[in-house]
Amino acid sequence: MQKRVTCTVEEVEAAMFGLSSPGRCIECGADHDGVEPDAHEYECEECGAMAVYGIEEMLIMGLCE
Repeated sequence: MQKRVTCTVEEVEAAMFGLSSPGRCIECGADHDGVEPDAHEYECEECGAMAVYGIEEMLIMGLCE
C-alpha cells in the first residue's frame, strides 16, 4: 500500500486554477514547487526517493488525506 500525505485545500485550489504547481514527496513529505500536475515518481531533492507526485496526480491516485 502506498503512503498517503496531507494535501491542503489551498494546494489543490492553486493547482487546479494554475496559480502554482505544487507537488510532494510521499516518502519524506518534502514540498516541491514547479512540479507538473501529472508528475509521477519524480526524484525528491531532499531524500533522493523517486516519490514526488503532483498534487492533482496524488488526488487521482487517492494519495491525499
